[in-house]
Amino acid sequence: MTLLSLLDYTSVLVFALTGALVASRAQLDIVGFAFLASLTGLGGGTLRDLLLDRTPIWIADPAYLAVTCTAAALVFFTAHLLESRYRAILWLDAAALGVAVAAGAGISQNLGHPAPIILVMGITTGCAGGLMRDVVANEVPLVLKQGELYVTCALAGSAALAIANAAFLAPSLAALIAAATTFALRAGSIAFGWRLPVYKPRPPRQ
Repeated sequence: MTLLSLLDYTSVLVFALTGALVASRAQLDIVGFAFLASLTGLGGGTLRDLLLDRTPIWIADPAYLAVTCTAAALVFFTAHLLESRYRAILWLDAAALGVAVAAGAGISQNLGHPAPIILVMGITTGCAGGLMRDVVANEVPLVLKQGELYVTCALAGSAALAIANAAFLAPSLAALIAAATTFALRAGSIAFGWRLPVYKPRPPRQ
């Protein structure tokens, strides 16, 4: 198994856990759990692969579906043990974001794409699945929370990978730097309230 495949599997698993936790908050049945887990875990990677003209990961390797459905079943029987499922979703999502950004940007880099495409693919892989999850579950998407760092984290992580590769660092080290950069920013937003300035309307001039 290659490093990028391992990153993809890890991000799919952790994102699938967040999807299943959202399903538990919505009190869905086991099929609903599997659907949201699969949508969250595979959504970003599928969109990335379609844009890069690759066979989507779960079609090329159906084991990804087994991973998402296993995560759904695990959460279905254990979610009640968590004190705060929303808090668990936030932190699991942050971890998955870091890994997914490293995978998406790394795959794009390996295919020889220029820096702008690497940035977009890192953001797409990291953000699209969670966005689909929240929209389907009728929740305010995490990526759109006012001023909260999310897409910014994915952008910074993708840029870190592109810079690390330009500096001829080992691919494994570049991926680690990308994942760590993404997670550190997202964790700071969750734990310390790091925010970007938001637009505030002003009255028109007289």
